[in-house]
Amino acid sequence: MTASLTRAAGVLRRRALAFRRRVRALLAALRAWFLRRVFLPMRSRRAARLRYAAILDGQTVNLHAELPRNASLPERAEIVLGRGRRRWRTEARVYQGAQGRVLMDAALLLGEELGGAPMADGRAKLQLRVRQGRRSRRYALLLVEPPVPYAGPTKPMEQSAATGARHRIGRSFTGSARIVTRAARASAEVVKVHMDHAGIVVDFRLFGSPGRPEQVEFVASGRVLGRPVEFLAPDVVRVAVPLGGMPPRRNRPDHWDVVACFGRGTRLRLGRRIHDVRNPARVFAIRQLAITPEGLAPMIVQPRYTPAGNLRITCTPMPEAD
Repeated sequence: MTASLTRAAGVLRRRALAFRRRVRALLAALRAWFLRRVFLPMRSRRAARLRYAAILDGQTVNLHAELPRNASLPERAEIVLGRGRRRWRTEARVYQGAQGRVLMDAALLLGEELGGAPMADGRAKLQLRVRQGRRSRRYALLLVEPPVPYAGPTKPMEQSAATGARHRIGRSFTGSARIVTRAARASAEVVKVHMDHAGIVVDFRLFGSPGRPEQVEFVASGRVLGRPVEFLAPDVVRVAVPLGGMPPRRNRPDHWDVVACFGRGTRLRLGRRIHDVRNPARVFAIRQLAITPEGLAPMIVQPRYTPAGNLRITCTPMPEAD
């Protein structure tokens, strides 16, 4: 009876998820229709149309837009990023392109810590402001087609490697471009892994951290090695573990996960997730090392990253020579 109820609940969840996906797809198609058939014609003379908009490195917005046909070359131009009463401005380049069209290029750095625009959770509006003498005019930036991820070994970064904040380009119902920001998730991002015959040293950086870690645990098959931490900077931590304490048991590989432990039971897996590569296990490969800890059998040690980006250390018994 219990198994039947579980299966029925699973079927209902799958149907509910499929229904929500269909509704979202329908709403997206309806929104696109209204944008192209209603809002774009209405706003074409008062807005610049974005031909390209992307955040490739997680913190720099790259924009290329075409101004309305009635626009002329201004003396100065700037992008205005606004939220509520706050405004942040950066210079834009407006020039004449092919067939006499007036085009605009601009790049915006996000993050006050980097010398860029101060960002907080929520949405910020993008506008183009042009000046000609004492006269100025503002154009909304229309995003007709949302950014599409490109194929290849790399991809746009979803987070800033400097701040951990997540930025993406969105749009209002009428098509105006927006920058949508979310604060950094609590995470422990591996900076460097150093391995020698004595042990492994891991440096990692904390983003959105719940506090200072009390220790780092190396966990494998019911075994736990708790290790003290050293702070290299307020948000950069180092931990070292001797390989003599990690010999494989029962003549098979042991896989050690690395976990930062905070107060109140909070735990964060160490890993590498803020990057722009599609195959981190291959790109961030770490050499393996054959060692013989004092008083123990030889073993092969291989730090690596799982498909989810978590750091894992595999210790394998040395194969016996024929």
